[in-house]
Amino acid sequence: MSDETLQLDDLDRLATEAFPGLVVRKDLLRRMRSAFSVPAFVIEFLLGKYCASTDEEVIREGLWFVRETLSAKYVKPDEREAVKSAIKQHTTYEIIDKISVRLVETHDKYWGRLSNLNLDFINIDDNLVREHDRLLMGGIWAEIVLRYDDTFIFKGQNRPFFVDSLRPIQLSTRNVDSFVEARRRFATDQWLDLLMRSMGYEPSHPYYTRRHKLHLMLRLVPFVEKNYNLIELGPRGTGKSFVYQQLSPYCHLVSGGQTTTAQMFVNLGTGQRGLVALWDVVAFDEAAGIRFTDRNGLSIMKGYMEDGTFSRGRDIITAEGSIVFVGNIDGDIETIVRTSNLFYPMPKEMDTAFYDRIHAYVPGWELQKTSDAVYTEHFGLVTDYLAEVFRELRKRSYGDYAELSFRLGAHLGGRDQKAARKTVSGLIKLLHPDGEVKKEELEEYLAFAMEMRRRVKEQLRKMGGLEYWDTSFSYVDRASGQETFVRVPEMRGGALIAEGGLPPGSVYTIGTDATDNRLAFFLLQTQMNRGSGRIIPLGNLSSRMKEAIKTADAYLKANLKNLGIDHDLKAYDFTVQAINLNQAKDGAETAVAFFIALVSCLLAKALQDQTVVLGQMSVQGMLLKVSALPERMQLAVESGAKRILIPSENKRDVAEVPDAILTAIQWQFYDSPTKAAILAMGMG
Repeated sequence: MSDETLQLDDLDRLATEAFPGLVVRKDLLRRMRSAFSVPAFVIEFLLGKYCASTDEEVIREGLWFVRETLSAKYVKPDEREAVKSAIKQHTTYEIIDKISVRLVETHDKYWGRLSNLNLDFINIDDNLVREHDRLLMGGIWAEIVLRYDDTFIFKGQNRPFFVDSLRPIQLSTRNVDSFVEARRRFATDQWLDLLMRSMGYEPSHPYYTRRHKLHLMLRLVPFVEKNYNLIELGPRGTGKSFVYQQLSPYCHLVSGGQTTTAQMFVNLGTGQRGLVALWDVVAFDEAAGIRFTDRNGLSIMKGYMEDGTFSRGRDIITAEGSIVFVGNIDGDIETIVRTSNLFYPMPKEMDTAFYDRIHAYVPGWELQKTSDAVYTEHFGLVTDYLAEVFRELRKRSYGDYAELSFRLGAHLGGRDQKAARKTVSGLIKLLHPDGEVKKEELEEYLAFAMEMRRRVKEQLRKMGGLEYWDTSFSYVDRASGQETFVRVPEMRGGALIAEGGLPPGSVYTIGTDATDNRLAFFLLQTQMNRGSGRIIPLGNLSSRMKEAIKTADAYLKANLKNLGIDHDLKAYDFTVQAINLNQAKDGAETAVAFFIALVSCLLAKALQDQTVVLGQMSVQGMLLKVSALPERMQLAVESGAKRILIPSENKRDVAEVPDAILTAIQWQFYDSPTKAAILAMGMG
C-alpha cells in the first residue's frame, strides 16, 4: 500500500462530496511543510490545484506537480544567488516569495522587496501597488514574474529588477451561498469536526473534548467577527500563534510585539492606513513584549478596541480589523488565581480600562502541547478557500440571536453584554453560517461566551476592585424563567481561607503593601515556648510589621489582667511568623491581628472558623481607621472568609460597601483590641 493511501471515513466521503475540489489531505500539507518552509495557505493553494481528489493516482501526480512547482518557483534562502543569476539569464523568471513595498519619499518612488530572495529596490508599477494595498503593510505571498533589465539606471545606480506581474496566493472565489448550502449536509458535530480537520487536528483523538474543540473554534472567531478583541495566554507549544500565522492570508502577525502608531493605525505624513484598516486580523505574538515607540499608541489602541475608530488629525477613521493577543503564562494556574491575576505577563502599561475592551480570554492552559498524535491524516477544507469564506461572513451578524431565547443576567454590564453577543455571533457564523441554530446549541454558545468574558472581568476585579465587582454572570431562559449562573473553572478551589479551624495563635488579616499600594493577605501564626520574654520574628518581615508586633506586645503586657491571663510573660518566648498569601512585600495596619494572635496563643484558644481581623492600633490601644474598607471586605469574601471584624472607627465606611459584599459575609465592629480578641475567639 502506498504511503499516500488513506482509509476514508464517513466524514471524508461527505466532505469530498459536499466540497468537490475544495478539500485536501492535511497530512500532505504537513509533509510539504517539512520540505518547504512556507505558510500553510501557500502550500494548500497548490494542493488545492493539483491534489483535491480522493483518487490515489491523482494525488500522487498532484504531489509531483506541487513539489516541482515549489522546487522551481519557491526561493530557498540558500539558493538566492542562483535564482538571481537565473533571472538575469532568462530575462523573465517566475518565483513564489513574500513581496512587500515601501514608498521612498526622497525618490518619489515605490520599491519592492522580496523576503527569501533578500532583494531590495525592485521596480514595481504604481498601479500594482494601488491594486494590492497590503503590499505596503507587511507584504503578501504571491506568484511573481520578475524581469531583468540591466539598462535601467536610477539616480546613478543600476536597479535592474522589475516586477512584471504578481498573483496573490489566494483563491478568487467567495461564494458564500454554495458554502452555506454545502454546510447543511452536515450535522453540527460533523461540521465542527470538519473545521477541526481543516485546522489540521484530528477530532476523533480522545484528547479533543467538546470543550477543547470550542477553544479552538474561539481562535477562529476574529476571522469572522469584525472588531473582535481576543486574548489567549498559555504554555508554550500549544499552537496559539499557528492559526494567525498559517491559516489565512488576511491575518498579519506582529512578532515580538514591536509596532508604531503609524504602522498600526495611520501614517500622518502619507495618509497610508495602518494594519487594522488593511487586515482582517492583527495578532500580537509574544504579547508580553508589546511596545509602541510613541506614548499615545496604547491610548489609541484602547479607543480603537472600544468602537473600531481612531483619530487622524480632525478626521475619525473607522476600521474593522480584529485584535488578538497571544502569549505565554507560566506556573500553576490555581496559584496564580489565588495570588495574582491572569493578565500578569502583559505589559505594565496596560491598565484595567484596556483589558475591559477584551471580549474573550481563551484559557490556553487547558490545551496541551501539540504533537503528531493529534494531527489529522484526513481531508479538510482548503484553508485558503475557508479564509475567503470567513472574510465574506464578516459582513453578517448574529449578535441578537442569543436574546431571542435568553435574557442576559442583571450583573452583565454594557461591555459584558457586547462581548457575549459578539462571541455568540462568531460561533454561529463558524458552526451555523445559515443562522439555523437549535436552542440547546445556542445555550451552549452563550454559556461559553459568558465564561470567556467573565474570565476577563474576574481579573479586572482583582486589579480594579469594586468598580468591577459584578461578576456573577447569568442568563435567563425566556420560556421557563430558569436562571443559570456561569462559572469559571479555574476559580474553584481558589480560596485562600480553607474550611476547618486553625490552631491557637493563628489569625488571618489584611494589611496594606505600601510599596505598590495594594492589599496584602496574611496568615499570622504564633508559637509560645519557655524562654525569657522575647518576641522572635521569623522570615523577612517588613519594618512596619515588626513595629506592629512591638505595639501588640506592649499593649498585651499592659492589659494582661483585663484579659484574665495570669501567665508571667517574662518566662516565655513568642515565635511569630507572617505567611504571605498573595505575594505582597509589606503588611501595614496589622497590629490588632498580631495582638489577637498572641492572646490566642496564651489562652490556647483558637479563633472562630474562617475569621478575618482588620485593624491598626497605637501602643495604648487606641484604634485607628483602616483604609479601603470596601476593598478589604471584597478580598475577604473572595478569599473564603465567613466572618470579619472591623474597628468601630470604620462605621461610616460601611455605607460605601456594596450590598452584595455585605450580605456575603458576617461582619462585626469592635471598639477596643480586647473586645476584638473576645469576639474573634467567640467568648463574648
